[in-house]
Amino acid sequence: MPVAYEQYLVPTVFRPFAEDLAARAAALAPRRVLELAAGTGVLTSSLLAAVSSATVTATDLNEAMVAFGSVRAPGAEWRQADAQRLPFPDGGFDLVVCQFGVMFFPDRVAAFTEIRRVLAPGGRFLFNTWGPIGTHAFGAAFQAGLEQAFPLDAPQFLPAIPHGYSDPVVVTADLAAAGFTVEEEQELVLEGRAASAADVATGFLTGTPMRAAVEERGDRPEVRATVVQEMTDRLGSGPVTGPMTAYVFRGAA
Repeated sequence: MPVAYEQYLVPTVFRPFAEDLAARAAALAPRRVLELAAGTGVLTSSLLAAVSSATVTATDLNEAMVAFGSVRAPGAEWRQADAQRLPFPDGGFDLVVCQFGVMFFPDRVAAFTEIRRVLAPGGRFLFNTWGPIGTHAFGAAFQAGLEQAFPLDAPQFLPAIPHGYSDPVVVTADLAAAGFTVEEEQELVLEGRAASAADVATGFLTGTPMRAAVEERGDRPEVRATVVQEMTDRLGSGPVTGPMTAYVFRGAA
């Protein structure tokens, strides 16, 4: 799964936002950075380049992602860690960053409280979340393809989880409940580019938890063909581009 994620989704979906988040991190001039839900290390690599004088500790719950990321971005210290039970002392970091990971936290207020614990006084928590799935060209096209392939029981992973924490009012309320002062909330629309709609379909089908949901319903060749056709109809043939909406938040401890 990490290989497919890195090959097909990172360049199109995640790298544009990683570069934006790393630039925002650099503007804060941190010395000790903790990254959560680092995945294969796309943001980690950008952070190492943007804040080269800082120490970067990258973590992920998934051990396979940690193993892959530690090879991709060896300049960081990699650790397997649960965001709700961080294995770090109080006040150990100036900045905690998380790219499209907070949506996966089972108890977000508990996780945010734990993040605040490991931040030094005045430290910042910088992260982004996806907007509604309809504002993400690739995600919306993929979900439409799934609904064509499984008209009675289409997997709802994308709208429910990655795009299920898309109300800024809810996010800022959770930050406040964890004791953060919200310093910034910004809507951000960036453009993704891929060699083809089929590549993006392959990334979602084999490089995300969507893989298990599709396999449970019968991962037949015609499923992929239907998804690819719907995505091609919506996005076009050959190289494709599309807008992607996210929200960026910064909280102060």
